[in-house]
Amino acid sequence: MRSSPRFIPVFLGLLVVAFAIAGYGQQSGDPEAYTAVANGQAGLSSLKPAVDVTSTQGGVITIGSNFVFDADTGALVSGGVGQASVNTAAGIGGGNDDQLVMGFVRPTPKGGNLPGLDTLATFDGAFFAQAGPSSTGTRIFRFTMMGQDPQGGGTTVIPTRISEVSLQLLNADGTVFQNVSYAPFEQRSLESPNYEPLNYRSGHNIEYADAVHRAQFFNVMGQLWHTVLVPHIVNRVTVVVPRFVNVRLSNGTIIQARSYFTGTAADGSTFVLMLNLLFNFFFGEEVVSEINAGNFTTNGLNQTWFPNTYLFSLNVNNPNTPGGCCVLGFHTYFFEPGAIPQPRWVTLYQSWISPGIFGGGFQDVTAMSHEIAESFGDPFIDNLTPSWQFPGQPATSKFCQGNLEEGDPIEVLANATTPITVQEGSFNFTYHPQNIPLLQWFEMGQSSSAIDGAFSFPDVRVLPHSARPCPNGVG
Repeated sequence: MRSSPRFIPVFLGLLVVAFAIAGYGQQSGDPEAYTAVANGQAGLSSLKPAVDVTSTQGGVITIGSNFVFDADTGALVSGGVGQASVNTAAGIGGGNDDQLVMGFVRPTPKGGNLPGLDTLATFDGAFFAQAGPSSTGTRIFRFTMMGQDPQGGGTTVIPTRISEVSLQLLNADGTVFQNVSYAPFEQRSLESPNYEPLNYRSGHNIEYADAVHRAQFFNVMGQLWHTVLVPHIVNRVTVVVPRFVNVRLSNGTIIQARSYFTGTAADGSTFVLMLNLLFNFFFGEEVVSEINAGNFTTNGLNQTWFPNTYLFSLNVNNPNTPGGCCVLGFHTYFFEPGAIPQPRWVTLYQSWISPGIFGGGFQDVTAMSHEIAESFGDPFIDNLTPSWQFPGQPATSKFCQGNLEEGDPIEVLANATTPITVQEGSFNFTYHPQNIPLLQWFEMGQSSSAIDGAFSFPDVRVLPHSARPCPNGVG
């Protein structure tokens, strides 16, 4: 068992989206949940302040009435971690039953490819920006991506460790209000295009993220270059969610806030809106627990799967209603300061999305595909680009970013997702992974060196040209 890291800062890249509710039958649950989803404002920041996790006990995570979170930093300022006596970690297993590795497997050096780090396989590169402002004052932008150098060819296998999380929602008196399980979505998640080998223009019998990766390096990659995810469920846990939590405001006042709201999706599944302060605490504790147990590893892409769980911010003026909504996923990495080489656990949170909750085609594995693609393209959330304007915005809009978060530009568009049907034996399901901007889109050039001269993939029509420079300079 790995010794417990004392300090593990967490860096986040967010998928935040808000659309009008597509439609419901008879509504059950909290009216506030439907209002929050329908009226939510899209906040598309790709970076979030770090959260320090100092300890964990693992198993079922629960909190007591003495817990107080800081409204500004999200830090736990009082209280401690406990362990419930019910719904302890279930059995492990699960995975994709397909043969995914093609050609020769390219071994990854122990600890990865970056000197001084103990992490998954990565490669470095750079591009020359043909337009656009830059906060660094340079036109040459370096990047680190998941996998190994495309020109070297060969298949790189990335172990994918999955912690499947269910929720036990409590009433104010501590009794159980409802159990929300991930189990109904497990098989569909594992059989999704993220792990199922399918045919794309960039290759046959390959996974979705690999198809995108290959598309942007199609004309320079060596023979049989692939980056393959091999999923395995390493744990199933239940997180106990209280009805209320205490939050300390910047003026020192401590208030009580609702921690969750529920609603019903079109397929009858429960969706949960959770206060982001509380969720981030649960997420950090769960990830560190899996690290300490050896379930999450530095050489893999670690994932936490949540059932229809979307995050909202604190509404200071009315803490019994949700603030800004909704975060559907984020990717990050955990590290242990002071350790040499420094271990880094690349990790993501994604929520399954039942139909009818959001518009824009956001459902099933949209969040999963978004976060996996961004983990491939920016695993350490430090790849900078010229400051680019979000597509579809007016020419004078200053709605901009300046990083290589490959999922973000398209998520605001009406055609953000692409339907892909997986048929295998009696299994038949149509998924909605997100279309992904390619590296060439961020270069701001007149043409693209990617497959078919594309700027997006697999639907090349989504982004017909490269990024537009942000009109406010550095963004």
